[in-house]
Amino acid sequence: MKRVDIFEFFRRLAEANPSPETELEFGNVYQLLVAVVLSAQSTDVGVNKATRALFREVKTPAQMVALGEDGLKAHIKTIGLFNTKAKNVIALSEILVRDFGGEVPANRDALTALPGVGRKTANVVLNCAFGAETFAVDTHIFRVGNRTGLARGKTPLAVEKQLEKKVPQPFRVGAHHWLILHGRYICKARSPECWRCPVVDLCGFKAKVPEPAARRERGAARPVRATQAQH
Repeated sequence: MKRVDIFEFFRRLAEANPSPETELEFGNVYQLLVAVVLSAQSTDVGVNKATRALFREVKTPAQMVALGEDGLKAHIKTIGLFNTKAKNVIALSEILVRDFGGEVPANRDALTALPGVGRKTANVVLNCAFGAETFAVDTHIFRVGNRTGLARGKTPLAVEKQLEKKVPQPFRVGAHHWLILHGRYICKARSPECWRCPVVDLCGFKAKVPEPAARRERGAARPVRATQAQH
């Protein structure tokens, strides 16, 4: 994808969603860190359901340590890999209390040294909490980067490096949010909805998916009112 096309790609996504945010729910930086750790191989929707009651009770690492591993498991047992995640969250909370005064460090190396925190998790925290120009490459961004030609790479790190090199200002802080949301709701893995994609003409994906005939017929038979189309 050419530089001018990359700028236009993000300009359109930004125009549609000027203030993109993570869909994880949290009240402070520590809760964000916990939510991102819990979200590995899980959906944001599932994590939010599990953490709403948890985060009313636990707002600091010290409170999480006091809750204990079994108490945490009771809250997050609906999340995949909850046993391992509970162990990691308690362990990282103990480290934050012991070594960082209960604060989450704004440093990638310090973050990735915490149990259960990989590069992607650290990048999300640095971006969402501290406004860093980081690119947290999950399955959605990996797919969108390769499919569109925006940032091709055989590994998440390779795609991240391409994004670091190619994404222009003023889109660098919001870029990973726009790409995640685009991959989650439009550029889907099995059935990309190319017919409603705002950047379809810039995309290098050759097998563009047309609007399903059944959908076109329903649309023709029952036109949507202007007021409904806004929702």
